[in-house]
This record gives sequence, C-alpha cells and structure tokens, in this order.
Amino acid sequence: MHRNIPQTILDLAPERGRQVVMRTKLGDRWRDIDWQRFVQQVRRFAGGLLALGIEPGDRVAIMSPNRPEWAFADLAIMACGGVTVPVYHTEGAEEAAYILNNSGSRFVFVRSIDELRKIETQLAQLPDLESIILIEGDSNGEAAIPLRRFLPDTVDSQLLDRRLAQVKREDLATIVYTSGTTGPPKGAMLTHDNILSAVEAAACVFSISPADSCLSFLPLSHVFERVDGYYFMLIQGATINYAESIDSVPVNLQEVRPTVVISVPRLFEKMYARVMERVGSGSWLKKQIFFAALKACTRHLHLELAGQEIPGWLDRVVRIARDKVFGKLREPLGGRIRFFVSGGAPLARNVAEFFLAAGIPIYEGYGLTETSAGIAANCEGQVRLGTVGRCMPGTEILIADDGEILIRGKTVFKGYWQNPVKTDEALRDGWFYTGDIGTLDRDGFLGITDRKKDLIITAGGENIAPQLIENRLKSDKFIANAFVFGNRKPYLVALIVPNFDNLEKYARLKKLPYLDHCGLVNHPVILDLIRRRVDRLQAGQPGFMHIKRFTLMSRDFSGREITPTLKLKRKIIRDTYADLIERMYLPQDHGIHDAGYCLTDND
Repeated sequence: MHRNIPQTILDLAPERGRQVVMRTKLGDRWRDIDWQRFVQQVRRFAGGLLALGIEPGDRVAIMSPNRPEWAFADLAIMACGGVTVPVYHTEGAEEAAYILNNSGSRFVFVRSIDELRKIETQLAQLPDLESIILIEGDSNGEAAIPLRRFLPDTVDSQLLDRRLAQVKREDLATIVYTSGTTGPPKGAMLTHDNILSAVEAAACVFSISPADSCLSFLPLSHVFERVDGYYFMLIQGATINYAESIDSVPVNLQEVRPTVVISVPRLFEKMYARVMERVGSGSWLKKQIFFAALKACTRHLHLELAGQEIPGWLDRVVRIARDKVFGKLREPLGGRIRFFVSGGAPLARNVAEFFLAAGIPIYEGYGLTETSAGIAANCEGQVRLGTVGRCMPGTEILIADDGEILIRGKTVFKGYWQNPVKTDEALRDGWFYTGDIGTLDRDGFLGITDRKKDLIITAGGENIAPQLIENRLKSDKFIANAFVFGNRKPYLVALIVPNFDNLEKYARLKKLPYLDHCGLVNHPVILDLIRRRVDRLQAGQPGFMHIKRFTLMSRDFSGREITPTLKLKRKIIRDTYADLIERMYLPQDHGIHDAGYCLTDND
C-alpha cells in the first residue's frame, strides 16, 4: 500500500525515466517534460520551501491556472509534510484573502502579477502569510519572490527525504474550499489516504495506461480535475497536456490529440449543439442521412444497454454509420479519442445518448469535494442512461428516508477546517450526508435528482427539481442557459439565456431589425420563437412542472453568479434578480407582456 501521494508518484520515476509525463505550450511549440526532469523540479520546489522554513502541517496555497508548476508546487508542499490549499486564479481579491486567512496559509504560489496584485491589496488581512512566490515574471519590489530566486541550486536531500518518509497516509494532504453556491466556502480536509483511495478506485473502473494522454483545462483547484485528471493520470503513466487557456481548448485538442477528455457537461453540451447546428444548416439529403443514421445507432445502443440480441443487419448498418456519418465527430478532438468522462454537474440524457450512439463513449460520474471526487461512475460495459453509474469500489451508498444520498468509505473527508458545526452536520453516525437527492435502482445504478436545498416546493406543495427542467431547456439549440424558480409560488418562472449565435442567425434569416442583444431578446418574433420552443420542451410534463412565464436575458450568467465549473450559484442569482423574478408573478396589467413574460437588459 502506498504511503503518501508524493512518494507514490516519485517512486514511479526510475522505471519511467525518459517517458513524457507532461507537455506545455511555449509560443508555437509544445515542450515535453519527462519523468526525470519532473522529479528534479518537484525536488527543487521542495528545496525552496525548506529554505523558507516550511514545517509539517503548514498550509501553502497555490493561486494559478493549470500548468506544470502547479504540480511541482503541489507535490513539493506535500513532500515537505505541508498541506496544499488550492485557490482559483479567477477569484476576486476578497475571496482569495478569505481562503488564505481561513486556512492560515504561510506561503502562496501565484501565477503572475495579476494574482500578486490581488493578494497585495489584502495583506493587512493576512497575518499568517509570510512569503509570495511568483511563478511568472519579476516582482517590482519585495512583495514576492520570483521563481528564479526561490528555486535553489542545491537541495538538502537528506532533510527532504526524511520529511517525505515521515508523511503518513492518514495525514492531511489538502484543504479544498467548496465553491460556496449558498454561502461562504468551507474548507474540506482531505488526507493522503482519501485521495489515494479515490485513485485506486478509479483504476479499477477506468482503463488508463502510458499510451493515453489527456488535455488538462478544468481548474486544478477543483477536486474532479485534481484527482482524476492529475493524480490518477500521473500514477497510471498517461501524459498530461496543459491547455493554454479555456478559450484555446478547441485548438489544443487538435494539436495534442488526446485519448481521454475529462470535463464538465457544458463542453459536451456545446459540442452536441454545434453538431446539431451544422446538421440543421445542411441540405435536405444530408439531414435525412444523418437522422436515419442516428435513429439506427440509437436503437443499437438501447438494445446493447438492455443486453438484448442485436440483429446482424443493424450491427452492419451501425458500423458504417459510425464510420461514414459520425466519424467526423472525432476530427475536432484530434482523431484519437477513446472516451469522455463527464462530472461536476448533471449531464443531459440526450447528450449522453447521442455520443454513445455515435460510437464515442461518454461516462458520467458523480462525486463531491468531500468525497475526493468519484462516488459513482458509468464505465465500459456498465452504462445506464439517466444515471451516474454504480458506486466506486470501497464506497457504500445509502438513500435516506427523505431521499438524501449518504456515503461511507475511505474517500470521505475528515471534516471542514475550523468548522466543527458544519462538520457535525455533514458527518453523522459514520455517514456523509451529501445534501443531494437521489435514487438507487435494483441493479445499483445511482440517479441524481437535485441538491436537497435546491428543491423547489411550490405553493401547492409540489416538490420540483429545477436542474431537470433547466437541462431540458438547455437541450434546445436556441437556449444556452436557464435558471428556474418557484419556491412557495403558484407556478414556475425562468430566467432564460438564449444561444445568441443561433438566435442571430435566425434573426438574419427572418430579416429582423435589432441593434444589440437587448433589442434582439425584446423583439416580438424572438419572444414568440422562444415561447413556442419552451412549450414544445415541456409538452407531456405535469402542469406543475411547466414554466408559465420567463425572462429573456441579454447575457449569460457570469462572475459571482457561477462557480468555476459553471454551476449556477442559485442564492446569488435569486438575490441579484429578485425584483425581476417577482415581476413575473404580477398580473398582466402590471407591464407583463400578454404572452406571459417580461424582459430585461441585464448588462
């Protein structure tokens, strides 16, 4: 059994030597980092921390986008017996200061002057912070230590090896702050044992080898990417390619040609929407071929998942369809993709069904920060649409009487840093209370309904999961995002963000005059279009689940309104747009359009 995270990873280096472990793009070229150099850099970073006086148990923060130095710093911190505290580089100054102060971080690694300036404005509130290490560029003063000065020429190897050997599996490895969708973030304490147990479970479920490579673009500050896209990939010997930025992901996918893509559902939903948009703009014949192929492949998928016999003729048709019709889906991904892994938020069923039918496996999983990521996952040979799969090895799942999902196992965290009240609420009688509502079918597949605290209870007493309705709305090509509300109200309302690329094409086709997004969403033809699309999407649903009124937004939710993994911060959105939401419950003679919606420019 492995002793700790850094020892587990560093011990792999001798047998892997010159094998490429990471790649990063500098200018127009991708630079390889082999295992030998990787270990050298981790030890140099550790040497720098030892020179600063790091002691076992010290908290050290990292505020940087994904890059090799993130991994060097992280493993070095833990090798010295320290505790890594990840901070999203997109956090505001006050939010970052809260995490640094709450964790009592002594040191912090920052990517550039941008992050440095955020921290400099908050230094008076950070009494425990002693040093800031600047990864890129030079500091114009004494506020930060540039990386070239931080990294020593020689490392006290005896001291480092002694520290590394003293780190036990049950020791604290990291404090990961939750995104705080309903309040201040809480620091989840994860041990080396928690994380290594999660990696060992993932290895039982997903087949990853040194022949594989991935593109790292989800924030490493998020436990999903950190455990599955970083530690798991390193230990299995895969190559990690660091995307230049989130905007460069489409280009980088074609350049690095990954075999595995780990992402939140938004990426896959956008890919699906682009495919459907291209099909919709194609000729009549191409549409007929595409949808006939999709129908055959979907039938094949359903028979396969049900374990039923597949007719030989259908098998042959599907092989041809996946090659000739859907083969081009792989081209934007580099052509080598083996499978997708989706997590961090619910994946729309129709999106999962489409990729599976097209021959690109997509495996949806479920996990939380407090469980070191994965609790359950679909995987090869074990897929059930509409679920997040069976529980991972070593994990137990129990559904409480009120439907809440309870978890027990070695991946469950120790508690919340300096927050015994919240810890006692979450950990009871050996079980972690997730706050999610779900179901287990007779074969052990877990279905997620929604967050317990997000459930809408209408004035009529109906319990409604808003995410299910929001995902249904987002499946439409003219709808990019949605927020559903209706707590203690007579009916549901929604804030709807249109897909402006598709909406503008529609407006040009219909020759609709408009000046900007605000003008576009206020146009009567557009209002009628979205109303008809919404009505079609909710046809067949119970009346209490229907959106009676909605507001079209002129921009997407952003900034404080979403988490770094693009989940809606429901309380903030509800408070920000409280007046607007209440207007949708006024009688029509209070300025509400006859068709039942009001409109706003929310820029």
